[in-house]
Amino acid sequence: MSFAAMMLVALALDLALGWPKALYDRIGHPVTWLGALITVLEQRWNTDRPARRMRGTAAALLVIGLAALVGLGLQLTLPSGLVGIVLGGAIAWPLVAMRSMHTHVAAVLHPLQDDDLPAARQAVSMIVGRDPAQLDPAGVSRAALESLAENTSDGIVAPLFWGAVLGLPGIAAYKAINTLDSMIGHKTVRYLEFGWASARIDDLVNLIPARLTGLIFALVSGRAKISLTCMWRDARQHRSPNAGWPEAAMAGALAVRLSGPRMYGAEVTQEPWVNSGAADPGPADLRRGLGLYARSMVLLAISLCCIAIWTIWPL
Repeated sequence: MSFAAMMLVALALDLALGWPKALYDRIGHPVTWLGALITVLEQRWNTDRPARRMRGTAAALLVIGLAALVGLGLQLTLPSGLVGIVLGGAIAWPLVAMRSMHTHVAAVLHPLQDDDLPAARQAVSMIVGRDPAQLDPAGVSRAALESLAENTSDGIVAPLFWGAVLGLPGIAAYKAINTLDSMIGHKTVRYLEFGWASARIDDLVNLIPARLTGLIFALVSGRAKISLTCMWRDARQHRSPNAGWPEAAMAGALAVRLSGPRMYGAEVTQEPWVNSGAADPGPADLRRGLGLYARSMVLLAISLCCIAIWTIWPL
């Protein structure tokens, strides 16, 4: 069975349907199921007792292992051939977020184009953690582009990569890791020790997908050399060992600067600029960023298709 073909089916279903609200209202979503389990473990194990890091590591391994086992169990029940590929793709479908990523960023772009800054701030607050009340139009555009770049890697390229490599156990385990990191992988007093393992594992599994995402951005940008140069020069300056790669590639591709100082609550973090010599982005650049994203998804789908053909009919 071709895992790449399975992921191609998942991508196609997500493009066509997203995750329908009626389905969400009826059964929820795999991420909400994972989130409920993580919440229970965090509330019971993240206490003031000693060995908080050990308990957090155990919680992370339990969630990841359970997700992988469920994926493996489902995969072992699939029939061979085309039917198995389609069914496997349908199971993987909710773990890909291509359509929702575009929807959330487009929701920021539309009010920005209409000079409705309050609505744009409200929309961007749905996809970033910084204080939207402090953002001017350039700040909103920058935050949306950074989220688009980072979440293309975390929400689309990485799950499809691990799904193509390991099948349903791979994509399920990755989604568990990513959900753990988003919920408890923070450098706060409550989560610094308990979420340590979740954050480190997330860094590890995103090493290849993040760089692959940056490469894809560069290849479809029409400015491949500039984008790649910016990525190689500035990615390591980012606070994250992975997010800087797609962000720097996008900054070079669009000829804008990203990252830089930002405010979380009352605290200002002095982050270095990515592509520092370029101008601040505006609504037109955010629109071009969505175009870059769309072309990247086409290249990703073509790549999966080529891998699927090669695995099904090896030369």
